Amino acid sequence: MTVGICGCGGVSHKSPEKVTEELIQSSVNGKEKKILDCYLETKNTEDSLKSEVDTLIKYYKSHNVKKLKIQDCDTLSENEKYTYVYITYNLVLDDDQEYPCIGTYMVGKKDKDYYILPPSQITDEMRNQAASDYARFMTTDTYKEYTKDYDTFIKNNPGYEDKISEKMK
Repeated sequence: MTVGICGCGGVSHKSPEKVTEELIQSSVNGKEKKILDCYLETKNTEDSLKSEVDTLIKYYKSHNVKKLKIQDCDTLSENEKYTYVYITYNLVLDDDQEYPCIGTYMVGKKDKDYYILPPSQITDEMRNQAASDYARFMTTDTYKEYTKDYDTFIKNNPGYEDKISEKMK
């Protein structure tokens, strides 16, 4: 019985990785309320976050995603203010091809809940540290595998990104 209740509609804030996975899944599904819940935003959402959420939904919709396959989600770095998380995943498109994606997110903690930090809470110092962490990440097998898969997809689908950019206008 408890499993059924916990699984009904809410976002899991139990770990930095889980809330990141929930953000991607909710974005692919176009679930604005769930996306905002990943940010712990339910009322008085700031304009920059509203714009980001709208863009996320539009971006995934432009791909005509049939299914999401999360590959990996883990911590790049952690400190007392936030956890920097990466996620790799494939968007399974209408034609069953898989478009490789990668993302990074800063995750904060409020009480016992993890949440995606909205743009307004990310400082220049945090951005600079993230750039260093990402540079190290680019040397990992996970990143190299993503790059190889992405390059293969683009080679097999020339002009794909231009088509997505057109849909985003």
